[in-house]
Amino acid sequence: MENFSRRSFLQKVGISAGAATVLATQSSAANPNQVHYEGKKLNIALCGLGRYAGYLADSFVDAKYCTLAGLVTGTPSKAVEWSKKYNVPTTNIYNYQNFDEIINNKNIDLVYIVLPNSMHKEFTLRAAKAGKHVIVEKPMALSVKDCQEMIKVCEEAGVQLAMGYRLHYEPYHLELKRLGQEKVFGQVRLIEVSLGYKTGNSIPKEWRLVKSLSGGGPLMNLGVYCIQGSRYVLGEEPIAVTAQFGKVSDKEKCAEVEESITWQLEFPSGAVATSTSSYNCNVDRFFASADEGYFELHPAVSYGPFRGRTSKGELSFPDINQQAAQMDGISKVILDKQKLPSHITGEEGLKDMKVIEAIYKAAKTGKRILV
Repeated sequence: MENFSRRSFLQKVGISAGAATVLATQSSAANPNQVHYEGKKLNIALCGLGRYAGYLADSFVDAKYCTLAGLVTGTPSKAVEWSKKYNVPTTNIYNYQNFDEIINNKNIDLVYIVLPNSMHKEFTLRAAKAGKHVIVEKPMALSVKDCQEMIKVCEEAGVQLAMGYRLHYEPYHLELKRLGQEKVFGQVRLIEVSLGYKTGNSIPKEWRLVKSLSGGGPLMNLGVYCIQGSRYVLGEEPIAVTAQFGKVSDKEKCAEVEESITWQLEFPSGAVATSTSSYNCNVDRFFASADEGYFELHPAVSYGPFRGRTSKGELSFPDINQQAAQMDGISKVILDKQKLPSHITGEEGLKDMKVIEAIYKAAKTGKRILV
């Protein structure tokens, strides 16, 4: 394998300077001589205080360029609990009704939207009109049309719109991107990347199983990671897709959304990516076969810790705080008053949504659909 320097590695995979700084930040515990950052931090408000928002809130302890400054929730008891736990002043806490008052709060710079998918568009637009930068969790919205409107409104408001793609700042995935795009093992011909977990019934039903809230099943929730991995490892956009819904084993649980779905993406180079996202089995793997070798991760696209190898040996990178790395990477660029790199913007979320819509259409019609 070609020996790349750290700087050339990051340049070649198209990662921002902010992300490079983040990778160094993650090793601070092992490097007591690292210079402590005492400059301005980006003040972030979390909008929606569900399970993943908890991971984000806890990750701020490892963040260098941002801090948890505000909360937005529809549950008063959570507002009290989180305010105490994370030392957030009550003046920076909002509910869904008075959220627009955030326009008057100079102590909040960015709103990180961690709500059910159906609410992404509304709160992105409201945050943008309040003059706040936005990070929105994946999938970006429920449709291509909604994504386009979100991008347009943010541009008109003069704020930046970022996607919560944590793996764009994760060392193993930076390496996958390098190996594929730099053709270290030659042209990649086949990618297999899948993510799934067993989910049970619950009362009330989890919002991810309610189509009006989620927009779909595991393709919307998990399949985005598989689509992302295929796209950024190849550095190409898919041109066509075929897809198949899996058999539904629990009709009560998956009365509104698919239980599993498998798809095949065709790329301009001739590469094919096959993926499955599922709520009825546990799977978390990435494998790529190229002309002169292979590379793989398992676990691959979950929260890790990731483990991988190539046809030349094991992969070994630090296990980082993925959420902190992502938020720091985005925050550093905004603090420097620079434009976010395209790989983390709303345009990237729009590209994924175009593929998602094509996959659903292919599965419903049984036809090969052009993307």
